[in-house]
Amino acid sequence: MSLGKKDIIENIKSKAHISNNTSKALLERFLLLIKDNKKRNIKLPKFGSFYTHESPSRIGRNPKTKQDFKIPKRKKLSFKASSSIRKVLN
Repeated sequence: MSLGKKDIIENIKSKAHISNNTSKALLERFLLLIKDNKKRNIKLPKFGSFYTHESPSRIGRNPKTKQDFKIPKRKKLSFKASSSIRKVLN
């Protein structure tokens, strides 16, 4: 089961006892914070870190035609869970 934005907003609303609009604004601001800080790491203690890294350019292959093509290097957003979250998950 996966959680969508609506589910997360509903969870914030019920746990924090705030309105739907306030919880939606809170989630949107958090996501905007992550998007705007592309050059810096965002560390949340006892939760994890969001960070960007650059994947190198590489050669890809179309499986249907077997033709090679170049995949350019790009920046990717990654998340690394803290050890306390990993313990809860495992």
